[in-house]
Amino acid sequence: MQEGLAVVTLVLVGLMVGVEVCVAAFVNPTFDRLPNGGGLAARSDGARVLGRVMPVWYVGSVLCSVGWAVQTWGRPEALTVVVAAALLVVSVVLSVMLLVPINSQVAQWSSTGAPANWREQVGRWDRLHVLRVAILVIAFTLLVLSGVSHSA
Repeated sequence: MQEGLAVVTLVLVGLMVGVEVCVAAFVNPTFDRLPNGGGLAARSDGARVLGRVMPVWYVGSVLCSVGWAVQTWGRPEALTVVVAAALLVVSVVLSVMLLVPINSQVAQWSSTGAPANWREQVGRWDRLHVLRVAILVIAFTLLVLSGVSHSA
């Protein structure tokens, strides 16, 4: 059962990290280059769509990693799984406290219009998102190392 949970956790977290890296490195920079407010509309739509999906994905990743940590307790790989789970929790707290409030505003801009400082707000979101991505990459790396050390 431990191997199954490890695989599910690695796939779940790995795909989430891939999506978040893609948003940071490719999607939002591309949106920012669109003419005539297209980027703002695209960000607003993305905020609505991902705003519904990502909370489930993040919580699922935390729950799977915590389950994996419980299963490995007392084994050498337990510490790396616990640290990874803690980092995933940090990413959720960071998201809820700092990113979600901005994202919620961005999601409404297509219907209400954007404020004068919208570029500043999405720039702040982008910087915080890069921090979150770094945390997620470290957590995923630790999970991979845990899986590799367990199978060795």
